[in-house]
Amino acid sequence: MTTPLERAFHAAHEDLPREAPGSEETTALLLALVGELPERPRIVDIGCGTGPATLPLAAATGGEVVAVDRHEAYLRRLKARAATSGLGGRVRPIAAPMDALPLPGGETDLVWSEGAAYIMGFDAALAYWRGLLAPGGTIVLTEAEWTTDDPAPGARGFWDEAYPGMRTTAGNVVAAQRAGFTVQAVYLLPDSDWDAYYRPLAARIEVLRAAGVDPDALAEVGREIEVRRAHGDDYGYTAYVLRPR
Repeated sequence: MTTPLERAFHAAHEDLPREAPGSEETTALLLALVGELPERPRIVDIGCGTGPATLPLAAATGGEVVAVDRHEAYLRRLKARAATSGLGGRVRPIAAPMDALPLPGGETDLVWSEGAAYIMGFDAALAYWRGLLAPGGTIVLTEAEWTTDDPAPGARGFWDEAYPGMRTTAGNVVAAQRAGFTVQAVYLLPDSDWDAYYRPLAARIEVLRAAGVDPDALAEVGREIEVRRAHGDDYGYTAYVLRPR
């Protein structure tokens, strides 16, 4: 049985263009940083949401994208968007947890995950997803990180609850290297990528509030927007392009 907060969260996010900070421009930049891929690469987009990265990846690479998310409403919307854009034949939605993927190991050319690795934790995600990669494969992910060694109490309080294992870029670079990866690129997402996520989310919260959705639950859903507004200099999302050594 879902809680009022869970219902409010999903109601707020289901109609959004994306479920985490990012943009098509950032997706394109990261794909360019990956470098050469096979002619029809096999791609897995983990925590795909409604497909803000899935569809650009399918369009840009000519490959098949297996799009994985636990929330089936997101996948239904992704399927509809893929059909409308003419990419339905190259997008395969799968409802599954990211730590128990019904996929064969050693066959994926590109593992992609924007704004979702924190659910497993950076180290666990790298350890598990590495097993999906074909020889020469690459992992691209974005990760919530501290951009200061001394974050404000308001930022620390929010993120200690949301993601207790959050580290700095330096900490994650070391962790990736210790896990056997070459760090091919690191990129801090710009503020505009946060705006692309938060502006539609704030507007959607207001629509739900007017519709009578639990105001306390909606306030909690919107709490991250207020924390970002007050303490955005203390943290960000950083993208990594990683290749196994």
